[in-house]
Amino acid sequence: MTEKISTLIEELKTLTLLEAAELVKSIEETFNVDASTGGGVMMMNTNSSDTDGGGGEEEKTEFDVSLDEVPKDKKIPILKVVRAVTELGLKEAKEVVENTPKVIKEGLTKAAAEEAKKSLEEAGAIVTLK
Repeated sequence: MTEKISTLIEELKTLTLLEAAELVKSIEETFNVDASTGGGVMMMNTNSSDTDGGGGEEEKTEFDVSLDEVPKDKKIPILKVVRAVTELGLKEAKEVVENTPKVIKEGLTKAAAEEAKKSLEEAGAIVTLK
């Protein structure tokens, strides 16, 4: 293994589970691959909207909740809501709250995403759905 790869591996070991999931999603989008296939092999995504011939736009069915901003005076109430929404431990939830903007929940239905957004906004957070 080269030094470059060893360094990357060591850096990856420090990622939280949420950060690792974001990394995988980013790699999939950047390289147009699907990491969910078995056997540890990334498959090229042949169903990309870029190559579909310009058909009708599909209605979005999955939403991501992004915690965009946490006012300092609202940090603790927002932390409690983040823990409830994500089921993260205290340490992981604190990292999320301190490192905004950050997607905290992915692949939710519209109703679930709006409910999470409402709870976070009531606690004082600035949230967007993606």
